[in-house]
Amino acid sequence: EAAAAAASAGFRLTAVRRDPAVRLQHGASGLEPLAWSEDHRVSVSTARSIAVLEQLSDVHSGGQDMVIHRTAVPAPAAACLLKVGPKKDVAECKEKFASSADPTVSQTFMLDRVFNPEGKSLTPMRGFKYSSWSPLGCDANGRCLLAALTMDNRLTIHANLNRLQWVQLVDLTELYGERLYEAGYKLCKADTPCGELGDFPEFQRRHSMQSPVRMEWSGICTTQQVKHNNECRDVGSVLLAVLFENGNIAVWQFQLPFLGEESITSCNTIESGISSPSVLSWWEYEHNNRKMSGLIVGSAYGPVKILPVNLKAVKGYFTLRQPVVLWQEMDQLPVHSIKCIPLYHPYQKRSCSLVVAARGPYVFWCLLLISKAGLNVHNSHVTGLHSLPIVSMTADKQNGTVYTCSSDGKVRQLIPIFTDVALKFEHQLIKLSEVFGSVRTHGIAVSPCGAYLAVITTEGMANGLHPVNKNYQVQFVTLKTFEEAAAQLLESSVQNLFRQVDLTDLVRWKILKDKHIPQFLQEALDKKIESCGSTYFWRFKLFLLRILYQSMQKAPSEATWRPSHEDTKISISDSPGMGSTEDDQEEGTSKQASKQSLCDTSKGVDIDDPAEDSLHQSSDIGGREPMEEKLLEIQAQIEAVEMHLTREHMKRVLGEVYLHTWITENTSIPTRGVCDFLMSDDGYDDRTARVLIGHILKKMNKQTFPEHCSLCKEILPFTDRKQAVCSNGHIWLRCFLTYQSCQSLVYRRCLLHDSIARHPTPEDPEWIKRLLQGPCTFCDSPVF
Repeated sequence: EAAAAAASAGFRLTAVRRDPAVRLQHGASGLEPLAWSEDHRVSVSTARSIAVLEQLSDVHSGGQDMVIHRTAVPAPAAACLLKVGPKKDVAECKEKFASSADPTVSQTFMLDRVFNPEGKSLTPMRGFKYSSWSPLGCDANGRCLLAALTMDNRLTIHANLNRLQWVQLVDLTELYGERLYEAGYKLCKADTPCGELGDFPEFQRRHSMQSPVRMEWSGICTTQQVKHNNECRDVGSVLLAVLFENGNIAVWQFQLPFLGEESITSCNTIESGISSPSVLSWWEYEHNNRKMSGLIVGSAYGPVKILPVNLKAVKGYFTLRQPVVLWQEMDQLPVHSIKCIPLYHPYQKRSCSLVVAARGPYVFWCLLLISKAGLNVHNSHVTGLHSLPIVSMTADKQNGTVYTCSSDGKVRQLIPIFTDVALKFEHQLIKLSEVFGSVRTHGIAVSPCGAYLAVITTEGMANGLHPVNKNYQVQFVTLKTFEEAAAQLLESSVQNLFRQVDLTDLVRWKILKDKHIPQFLQEALDKKIESCGSTYFWRFKLFLLRILYQSMQKAPSEATWRPSHEDTKISISDSPGMGSTEDDQEEGTSKQASKQSLCDTSKGVDIDDPAEDSLHQSSDIGGREPMEEKLLEIQAQIEAVEMHLTREHMKRVLGEVYLHTWITENTSIPTRGVCDFLMSDDGYDDRTARVLIGHILKKMNKQTFPEHCSLCKEILPFTDRKQAVCSNGHIWLRCFLTYQSCQSLVYRRCLLHDSIARHPTPEDPEWIKRLLQGPCTFCDSPVF
């Protein structure tokens, strides 16, 4: 008992509020209105749009609040009319059913929102039913795609390519309707001929076979594509499974990067045999380097089963021979949400899958394990969690922790603990009323690395009375401490800061509050750098130093956007009667401007009162000098780490140049300039770099192939890693990925505005295009 108590005490978490709370312009809509993507964007389904909140770990901001970039995917203006036949015939049938003498036909038709999405006598169907994020690496920027399902059954895929605007890439409802129309609304040729559109059951059947209930993305898989010369090349692809009202599942296959309709490879339809389906999830299992996949489908009546999915042309994937029933009782407990979590079984020493489903107020779980005997299935229910039905469920896929919430503001954390036979759950209650006050909850989502829980809340009861107005907000709660986040970052298998933004944000918050980097973190990081030498730890060190620098900066006393009138006063009153020159005016203005900077505080003083001048100087020197020295020291450390990361990336670029160019003039990369830059510092002694440069210079054979300014044709020397300046003073920024000068008006920037990169051109070889797809060398963020 003491051991069990100690174990449960080790799982206790303290939920802390994380500002800011984001107010939604419209009420949340649909089931599971909240979803958190792998690239740290939270989608919120509302009655007019999908609000997208992107979390950034901004190293250039000194504010302690979470940095959130907000965009929206608007709902289509026109209602979605499903294609069930020729327009003229459909209009005649609708008129016939609406005026039918049989009330079971006329009333069913008039009140069905699938047949009448425009509303007419009813309120129009506006808003979104569900949204789902693809895995990382699916759009043109290597980020996540958003699949959105409106209340009136329009399923579309959107991409955020320029960070400000969402673009609709394809309307899958329209495409699927066209496919069914061409096939005569039969799934296969062996099907019996369908009835006439004028028959009400047939009219209903054609609508239900293309009314989506849910859609879910698979993981990225590899397909083989045959080229014109009969060579095979591996192409990334992703699958989107769409569950329809009649129980059919359409599995769309998309080639990556997904650009639109031309990226669709195939679409296959599976019959699930489940009546009144309610929810869908992918089952992806890896056993002895063999990948298995299937689709888990839940019903509004209770049953849950896995369906086999045969993936054509997908390398290394296998599927089940027949469906596997996980729960077969028709107990009228609707399956509201399903999560499938891959885990490692410590006793069986093999991978396994944990399937968790919310059924009313209970959690149904099923452990799937493949052994020599075949597929082992253990299942049970966790009861006594909530007094009301579960409205939302989310899971941290890194450690298998599951979070459930009911509408009364109570969240349960369920931690799976393996036993010899199967597993059990440790669970604890998180009362959001202790964090936010009295609230009602409408949805939850956990961040990719498990650091934060996002919650949609409205006001709860006050003095026994319900609120008059509902204000929908997305609020954030911490699930990890700073120490846990730092330890996870140090032991990360991902080794990418951008993919762990929720963890780095916790670290950022702690350093900005305390104004120092904890000693244990500094020592652990230095040990990692010494023993491992991975550039990831150098980037982590750079991140910590930048945040420390921001924490010590003096906050501006007034808003930076307000115009300052002091500059003009100095310009006018400077040497009255003498006729101040332009140089004098500029000098006075610069003095006043420097008054607000931290390092030059002692310079910007009033020249009319020398006594006051000396007094201010002495007090400033006494109070500010240690801080100035500290800032200069941190700045020097930042520059040293940046230079190390630059040199490491330069070595990588030179390695690519050496491997992929037979004759060096074929490359547009300033090879000679990069070599000279690397060897210019006498203190830099890297044997790998010296050997590589020796090989490249031998291949170049005293030839230089310099870059030329496109304006004056002068040579652009390589003296700075950030910019190139010709002898006539023309300045061009350098691409941080290839170190070429960007001599065009359009270029790309990384997410945190650390660096700029050029666009790939058609004449670039494949290896340069591959280099240009890389993330920022300083912050790991993608480039737009």
